[in-house]
Amino acid sequence: MKFVDEATIEVTAGNGGNGVASFRREKFIPKGGPDGGDGGRGGSIWAVADRNVNTLVDYRYQRKFVAKNGERGRGSDQYGAAADDIRLRVPVGTQVHDEDTGALIADLTHHDEVALLAKGGEGGLGNIHFKSSTNRAPRQCTPGKEGEHRRLRLELKVLADVGLLGLPNAGKSTFIAAVSNARPKIADYPFTTLHPNLGVVRVGAGKSFVIADIPGLIEGAAEGAGLGHQFLRHLQRTRLLLHLVDLTPFDPDADPVRDARAIVRELRKYDPALAEKPRWLVLNKIDMISAEEREARVADFVRRYRGRGRNAMPVERVFAISALTREGCEALCLAVNEYLESIRPPEPQDADVRFERNGQAAGDDAGREATHG
Repeated sequence: MKFVDEATIEVTAGNGGNGVASFRREKFIPKGGPDGGDGGRGGSIWAVADRNVNTLVDYRYQRKFVAKNGERGRGSDQYGAAADDIRLRVPVGTQVHDEDTGALIADLTHHDEVALLAKGGEGGLGNIHFKSSTNRAPRQCTPGKEGEHRRLRLELKVLADVGLLGLPNAGKSTFIAAVSNARPKIADYPFTTLHPNLGVVRVGAGKSFVIADIPGLIEGAAEGAGLGHQFLRHLQRTRLLLHLVDLTPFDPDADPVRDARAIVRELRKYDPALAEKPRWLVLNKIDMISAEEREARVADFVRRYRGRGRNAMPVERVFAISALTREGCEALCLAVNEYLESIRPPEPQDADVRFERNGQAAGDDAGREATHG
């Protein structure tokens, strides 16, 4: 299935049915009075987050969604039927923006979460609502209201705890395949990854996190080089970035330090908040370096990458791994899981509530014993 993470659609809710002015006319019942019913409500359009949907490709082919109008009222106190609503199923992590104003309408981050995209018009009132002691034969009725019409932009931002960042052929796909259940395409040419891949990394019983791999970023992406910035939005929800660097690039003229710094500059151009996220250096392909030279190569890279003065670049943590042989991958995954658990907000514990209740109960018992004594 083709991966699509943006789509523009047009939604039109149904109009409400008109109310009716009618009077009861039956044999032997003179002056039966008003009996015009209300019109039915027009159909609304909703967005529903569905974890079984992974892409917005359906909204590339069908762009207009129009709900039905409500039925008009009838005589004999009969109300018009309301029209059925339309429910658009979208992937979890979809944001809905108003195309004309740019306002964020909804951010669907949980399965079965719903958001109203266009509200159906209310039905009009029949003349039964206008009768009174001084107006016994009202001929007033109101038309139904129009449904809302909107042009919307759907934008998918995948939900992941950890995001992979780096140049093409840095080994991101090999790494995510080595540590998770993801099976991305892996080949020896640039831009093998053309869309984001998600994988679940399990580090123990009941302990896991979600990792996202996006297409490689190159210098000049802000000007449209390579695949540009079109997939960086998928890293905005992550809580940790792993910056993979190829220590042994195929091009002898390539400098891993210069390329790694260029990636950070492109990140800052796209979104300064994204560049400020915690970012760990992961130096990959150490299996291609002799055991005697590894430590010196890693230390030299970190020293030159960190820099000095105005060009200084902070380095939080550094890991040296081989995604191909999986050397160092387990230690990295354990460290990532430990970090994610440390920043996860504490969940409310029932034990504290029980303690308070028990304490209150104990105090009450003590008070009763003192009173009894």
